[in-house]
Formats: sequence, structure tokens, C-alpha cells
Amino acid sequence: MDQPTPLGAWVADRYELVAELHDNMPTGITVADDGRIFVSFPRWGDDVPFTVGEIVDGVVRPYPDAAVNRWGEGDPTSQFVSVQSVVMDPVGHLWLLDTGAPSFGAVRPGGAKLIEIDPATDRIVRVIHPSDEAMTPTTYLNDVRFDFSRGEAGVAYITDSQPTGAIIVVDLASGESWARLRGHSSTAATDQFRAIVQGVVRPNYKVGADGIALGSDGTRLFYCPLSSRRLYSVDTAALLDRDQDDDAVAGTVRDLGDKGASDGLETDTAGNLYATAWEHSAVLRRTPAGQWSTVLHGGALLWPDTLALAADGYLYVTVNQLPRTPLFNGSDERVPPYLVIRVQVDASPVRLV
Repeated sequence: MDQPTPLGAWVADRYELVAELHDNMPTGITVADDGRIFVSFPRWGDDVPFTVGEIVDGVVRPYPDAAVNRWGEGDPTSQFVSVQSVVMDPVGHLWLLDTGAPSFGAVRPGGAKLIEIDPATDRIVRVIHPSDEAMTPTTYLNDVRFDFSRGEAGVAYITDSQPTGAIIVVDLASGESWARLRGHSSTAATDQFRAIVQGVVRPNYKVGADGIALGSDGTRLFYCPLSSRRLYSVDTAALLDRDQDDDAVAGTVRDLGDKGASDGLETDTAGNLYATAWEHSAVLRRTPAGQWSTVLHGGALLWPDTLALAADGYLYVTVNQLPRTPLFNGSDERVPPYLVIRVQVDASPVRLV
């Protein structure tokens, strides 16, 4: 008789190694249809020579060039300050989400921005700065998703990860932006949240809305605070209707239950949702019926951060040892390399045009 599998076994440890990064710690990742891989390295205290890079033959190069990535105390409006996320839009352009806030500090004036790049020319197309009324002095822009089927030129949804949390909506035609659900229980860090990362208790994680993903038809936006174990969704029509007050928008929020603590979220055209489970070194999948399963799980996966579903059906993941950083640990105990991995999930990315 076969012995049962131990409950503590690594149940889904078959994944492919894409790259080992020995110098800087990655967060964001995105993959173009032609296979080009872009990553981001926020300036969280490390001496980061470039905050956006492209992985070419396993080596990271500054993208689109070294000059625009070079920032000390220069002009934050024209230079990349601290890019948290990189995301391909529905028509194949690359967008960078610059927090403008090095080391999780105050946002530098003009530093917070969305930057659009055409990968065909590797040139910046435009820069959009969030409106002052959408921001607070402690705003931390974390992740972004695009829907080009709404409005004149599409919209972007951004999570604001400060402890009170918010969702920021950007009209890509006008450049106007506004905040929704600021301080709502679904966007805020859970009071007295205690993480247990690979068995170690971590009481000091106070991060609001972080992961974000659009449903396959664009009618619901999924999101979660990092310091929480719940999954939420909200009606996108309510987010976009500026005549509705926040109470009306909050009335469309759905609590979709416990999923474990997550950082990155992603969706596919079949209605599945993927979520990192950073306490457990795993990536999970939720079906449209609400059933959960494990996609990835491995001892080397200390803090799976960002997810990116590529056109070839691979789900890409950055693994960056975040709990070992001074920001979350008090001292630096990271042991490079940091990892970029992938697993075939036979799914297609959501593209709303």
C-alpha cells in the first residue's frame, strides 16, 4: 500500500529557472509577446545602478538605457527614481510605475509617474503624473493594470500600498487621476496583522493594497492588501464613475474570502486568478468557481513577489527574499542569487482593447 504524501512536502516544485540575479533584488516582471523579459529593481536602500532592466541571455541590462536610470538627487520628473512595477499593456507597449519614493520615503515632487515605452523603438512615448488629489504625502504606488476598452484611450488602475491603502484610477486620455476606497477595510493593512514566513513570525508588516488584477471581461478589479489574507473585488464601473461617492463604490466591493497572504496577483482569459502565497513560498490558483489549488511550491521560493502571464502560457515569477531585507528584517540577511522562474499553466493573458 502506498504511503500518504507528507503534509509538509513541496507539492509543486517543478518549475523552470529563467535567470539568477546576483546583484540587485527584483520586484516587477513582465514579458512581451516576442519573449523579451523586463524587470524592475526599486531603490529600497541598495546601491541600484538601474531601476529597470531587460534580461538578455540571462544577464540584466539597463532599459531603455543607463542614462535615464541614473538617479541620485537629480530631476525626479525626467529620471527613473524607483520603479516598482513593469507591465505590458494590451497593445504591446511597456509601462513603468515609478513610485518616486526611494527607500519607502516621501514622494519626491514630480517623481511619481507612469512611463510608457514602445519596445519596437525602445523610446519613451509619454509620462503621466498622478493628480495631486489622487495622492497623499505617504502614497506608495505599487502595481498597475490596464483596460483599453474603457474611455477614449483606456484607463489604468494602480494600488496605493501605504497602510491606509487606496486604488488610484488614471484616465489615459486626459491624464487625470483620482483615488477610490482610501482607508476602506479592503485596501488597508489588517490591524495587528502577523505574518508567518516559512515558520518565522513577522509582526511588523503594515502594507495596504498591493496585488491587483483585472477580471477577464474587465467588469471586476481584484485586489488585496499585502498585510491581509483576504481577496477582494470591486465593480470597475463604480471606480470610473466620478459622480459616485466612495460609499457607493464601497457598496460594490466583494469579500471573496481567505486566500493566505499575497503580494502579486494575475488573471487569465478563462477567469482563473493567480496569487502569490508569500508565507508559504507558493503560488496559488483560484478558479471562477472559487476553488483553490497550488501552482508552485518550493523551499527556495522565499517571497514570490510579482506574477506575469505571458502569451506562450508561461506564468513568470520573481523571487526576492524580501523578509531578509533591512526594511523588513532590521538587518540584511539576503543570500543572492535572486530568482526569476516560470511554470507552464496553459493560459492566456487578459487583454482588454
